[in-house]
Amino acid sequence: MRMVEYEEASPEVKAVYDDIMATRRVDWINNFWKVLANDPASLRRTWESLKQVMAPGALDPLVKEMLYLAVSASNGCGYCIASHSAAARKAGMSDAMFGELMAVVGMANETNRLAQGWQVEIDERFRPRR
Repeated sequence: MRMVEYEEASPEVKAVYDDIMATRRVDWINNFWKVLANDPASLRRTWESLKQVMAPGALDPLVKEMLYLAVSASNGCGYCIASHSAAARKAGMSDAMFGELMAVVGMANETNRLAQGWQVEIDERFRPRR
């Protein structure tokens, strides 16, 4: 898929690119956004959603990036693993933290599939009280 560079972008796409760079305090646009720019509505919608979800909140930025990295590893998205590993490292993730995170991801995937395959009934005490 063609990547839309800043210089050739429409005013609508440039506005999103400018917001990405300002929000992230960077001077470049990564390939994910450049490809999404082929559909400006999807670019804007995805950026607005991501910006909202990853904004400061009850979870700190490092936890959010590590969660994103964990899901990306589970989904097998190489691009997302690379991108969010870099973001998590920038937010303070160490090599030891990455190792533990991948161990948890691997174990969760294994036990999830065992529980699914064996069709394990949920314990009554784990069910939410209403």
